[in-house]
Amino acid sequence: MTLAAIAAFLAIGCAAGFLAGLLGVGGGLIIVPTLVAVFEAGGFPQQHILHIALGTSLASIVFTSISSLRAHHRKGAVDWSTVRGMAGGLVIGTLAGSWLAARLPSVGLKWFFVVFAYLVAAQMLSGFKPRPTRQLPGLAGLSTAGGAIGAVSSFVGIGGGSLSVPFMSWCNVPMQRAVGTSAALGLPIALAGLVGYAANGAGVAGLPAGSLGFVYLPALAGIVLASVLTAPSGAAVAHRLPVATLKKCFAALLIVLASRMLYGLLA
Repeated sequence: MTLAAIAAFLAIGCAAGFLAGLLGVGGGLIIVPTLVAVFEAGGFPQQHILHIALGTSLASIVFTSISSLRAHHRKGAVDWSTVRGMAGGLVIGTLAGSWLAARLPSVGLKWFFVVFAYLVAAQMLSGFKPRPTRQLPGLAGLSTAGGAIGAVSSFVGIGGGSLSVPFMSWCNVPMQRAVGTSAALGLPIALAGLVGYAANGAGVAGLPAGSLGFVYLPALAGIVLASVLTAPSGAAVAHRLPVATLKKCFAALLIVLASRMLYGLLA
């Protein structure tokens, strides 16, 4: 591993941590495409680059989600009954998704990521929010929703906030409580994603040294170390800038990163 790679992992962690503090997102949508670029430059096996990026991103979210959920819990913003209702589905969906993703070609996963990133960017730019037309479902409904959110999250390497917050808003959960609960829901997704990608990558030939299955430990260490240091700065800036402007800036960054990945697919 070169000094340039180490610097890149630290830079990715700085950006992810800052954005997590700024917007309350786990950073997976930023981590995955930037890791893909670094891994491509480092000569990683092309057929597994996205798998490694997804596994490493989910592993890093384990650490950021713990910090985030503790902060929201202290403010009383986590609905733990919803977390308990969705956790089983989240774990099963994420494990199943990581199992399937490990057996899919990187090209298909890249197309899925690009489309998802564009949809998230479009939602942020438009400010669209689902109308709160119903209440949270019972255990079966929560488990089903959790399974779907976990599966999609495993395919794009995120903690699920861009899916779980709209779902809870649609079910008449106040926004602050939806965001706090989503932070707690990110932990079972990230843990299951870490286990799933590590297990499904075990024994795969040609993975770079320092890999735990599809989790690249040097990148994980750099991202976690840097993100922990920069998240407070992002949170401080968030109190001085309008949320709508911040979301538009994040959406623009998503479009740039997704477009870079799209260009690679088309080229």
